[in-house]
Amino acid sequence: MPAEPLPSYRARVLPEWIDYNGHMNLAYYLVAFDKATDALFDRLGIGLAYVRATKHSLYALEGHVTYARELREGDPISIATQLVDADEKRLHFFHSMRHAEEDYLAATIEFMAVHVDMRVPRAVPFPAEAAARIGAMLGEHRLLPRPPQLGRSVGLRNKRASA
Repeated sequence: MPAEPLPSYRARVLPEWIDYNGHMNLAYYLVAFDKATDALFDRLGIGLAYVRATKHSLYALEGHVTYARELREGDPISIATQLVDADEKRLHFFHSMRHAEEDYLAATIEFMAVHVDMRVPRAVPFPAEAAARIGAMLGEHRLLPRPPQLGRSVGLRNKRASA
């Protein structure tokens, strides 16, 4: 079976997620992406139960959102997750949000997170069991095509002033 992104979250756009433009407010894209992140961490054995047991967690270092198409109240969404890279302390992952019925891309987010001992707090390596699960998933996900939104940056094109 070929590798595929991890299905990580499904929901419907709630009325309270709608802004004055009549579509999903940008803050709630982050809420949905955060739920998908929780699902990824649970799958890797570094979710809430792990945090409570070990006092270790993951902190977001950086995130980059792209918005492709609007979502409206009641729209079904599905988020798929791709682990892009990892090292002994960090995870680089990518979520894509789609309209679950019409299958159009609505938004994406790319995250970098660091594993932290919350008692100190400082970055620490993943335990061996988590590192093994991360490595296994990363091995599968490296077979996937890189999303075109991956590695993008924000900025205006530098246009030369015409004379």
